[in-house]
Amino acid sequence: MTDKSIGIFDSGVGGTSIWKEIHLLLPYENTIYLSDSLNAPYGPKGKKAITELCIKNTELLLEKDCKIIVIACNTATTNAIDYLRENYKVPFIGIEPAIKPAALQTKTNAVGILATKGTLTSELFSKTSGKFASNINVVEQVGEGIVQLIESGKLYSGEMTNLLKTYLKPMQDANIDYLVLGCSHYPYLIPQLTALLPEHVKIIDSGEAVAKQTKVVLKQNDLLSTSSIKPKNIFYTNGQPELLNKILEDDVVTSYLNF
Repeated sequence: MTDKSIGIFDSGVGGTSIWKEIHLLLPYENTIYLSDSLNAPYGPKGKKAITELCIKNTELLLEKDCKIIVIACNTATTNAIDYLRENYKVPFIGIEPAIKPAALQTKTNAVGILATKGTLTSELFSKTSGKFASNINVVEQVGEGIVQLIESGKLYSGEMTNLLKTYLKPMQDANIDYLVLGCSHYPYLIPQLTALLPEHVKIIDSGEAVAKQTKVVLKQNDLLSTSSIKPKNIFYTNGQPELLNKILEDDVVTSYLNF
């Protein structure tokens, strides 16, 4: 069991930001990553459609004998993780916006959150936000169009810059001191966001926390790899393998898979 792979899926290439953190923390674990670019973004889709996509991804990873599944997508986590945990025996790790640390650490009493519509309107996000951020000004912004630009290879484009400026303005007007990234695609925006925001604004994403939780759950279930040889890191996409290779910038195998 310990030699089996960590399965990871996302609605596209964004979840590779989570994969990188997992691989950094657990360098001897085999991994299988599914990039469901054909159906990206998940954000505008309803709960039923999102859950069906998550079932499809889960069953494919289970067919490939994964020992744990990381849902490297905020929208998928907030809409489907309860269903998946109830219906499959494999452990699941989810990802949700890190609103808690931002709310606890803000000095200006204002934080921004950039996320998909599916995440911001979810019951899970509403509960988390209500619990930890009820007494602060949370400036929510749906990042409409961002995932599509990243998935089409336009990460560093004039379109992206203009979109980010528009989305950040109400946050800057509210004097935020923390920006929470609520989509696994968004860490790839950090260099641009840093350039556009005042120096005092701190950017938070969930990648490192997800990697740490993955290690904890593997250890609890006696599933940590005991190997010291180079692992197999396999990437599948139903989109463009070239885009995945460009994002990863690593010695990995990316294959097209019709799923």
